[in-house]
Amino acid sequence: MFHRFSRSGLFTRSTQRPVSSVPGTVLLVLLLAVGLQFVLHGYYVKRDVVGKSLTPAPSELHASMLGLGDNIAIAKILMLWLQAFDNQPGLSIPLARLDYGRVTGWLQLILDLDPRGQYPLFAAARIYAGIQDEEKQRQMLGFVYQNFFEDPNHRWPALAHAVYIAKHRLNDMPLALKYAEAMADNVTRKDVPFWVKQMHIYVLEDMGELEAARILLGGLIESNAIRDPNELEFLRSRLRALEEKTEEEQGPEPGDV
Repeated sequence: MFHRFSRSGLFTRSTQRPVSSVPGTVLLVLLLAVGLQFVLHGYYVKRDVVGKSLTPAPSELHASMLGLGDNIAIAKILMLWLQAFDNQPGLSIPLARLDYGRVTGWLQLILDLDPRGQYPLFAAARIYAGIQDEEKQRQMLGFVYQNFFEDPNHRWPALAHAVYIAKHRLNDMPLALKYAEAMADNVTRKDVPFWVKQMHIYVLEDMGELEAARILLGGLIESNAIRDPNELEFLRSRLRALEEKTEEEQGPEPGDV
């Protein structure tokens, strides 16, 4: 059928054919093609999301070459990439599903590339240790603890957070004490908060080791290591409180009854 136009340029007769006039085989092929497109799209998206797993970290040499020798820049880029890895196209992967052995490898690589950087340690203690998986939490805390000794005066904040995780989330007081004692023995900077070197005393108090906490706190006061009058007064008040608790637990002397 030919198109007929009026002088105004408009159609004078409809040339559209109804759907019912299209052969059934053509409609069937069209429907199958559309359906196949949806199926293949879903398949490839799913395969892409599920197939992306965290690969092992490369060597420090290869990473440095990738950054053209600028280790700090490539360390920051890799940290951003690692932290965003759980958000893949079409899927948000729970952190607990990541291979934490490989996560640790990437964090170690980033820390080796930029030893003064704090973020890998904070990410381990605050982000990756924040899941409800005790084994993986301990893995992250162990990573923080091991790397703390490389630079205690700058890496103590992450270990202080590890004390909190061990104490309040893992309910592992001996582990919290281990981390707190590491800070007390190895942090030597004069400008760190005074509580950093006293955390082990507080942990001992929470463990019920009042006598040990009292002895350590008294020794700290007598050592003249604390110069600030406000800090000294605070420590003395803590010592008095510990002495009162110790007397309450021991009970009255036989002659006092």
